[in-house]
Amino acid sequence: MNIQTIESLMANVSELLMTPVILTIVVLLIYALYALGRFISQWLVRKKNAIGYLRQVEKKHGEWLAGYPIHNYFIKNPNASEDELEVFALKQLENLRIVTRISPMLGLIATMIPMGPALQALADGNIQGISENLIIAFAAVIWGLVIASLTFWPASVKKRWCANELINIRKIRGEA
Repeated sequence: MNIQTIESLMANVSELLMTPVILTIVVLLIYALYALGRFISQWLVRKKNAIGYLRQVEKKHGEWLAGYPIHNYFIKNPNASEDELEVFALKQLENLRIVTRISPMLGLIATMIPMGPALQALADGNIQGISENLIIAFAAVIWGLVIASLTFWPASVKKRWCANELINIRKIRGEA
């Protein structure tokens, strides 16, 4: 097998990846919109229950309270260790963090795949082929970045919420 055959095989396989990558970007966009809606809903519930939550922390007494998942996990599992609580908190953030990181990568992959055919169209003098491939390439990277933007903010805020709940659990336990 010579080098040109390997290069040709790699080019053909990369073109086959375009459809799954684009479909994954679409699925991640739907997830990002869903996650943003859930985040806004949780923010509203937390805002509504904030005073009750702070009273529980102040009195070192905990009861189940909507919008505070780590706190509720602690109420359900009062003997949970710090490590267990931290793992639970990380699970709350996991999907958002993964989507935030992977969507720009998929956008870049979907940008690079049509660049080969665009360069081939350039070599052939096919202006329409160039523009069709570049439109796909730039649209894919833009949507990858949009998805990352939609999930980055909720992930960052939820990370702060989780950290705050962990601190307050220590207060309830009398450790802080």
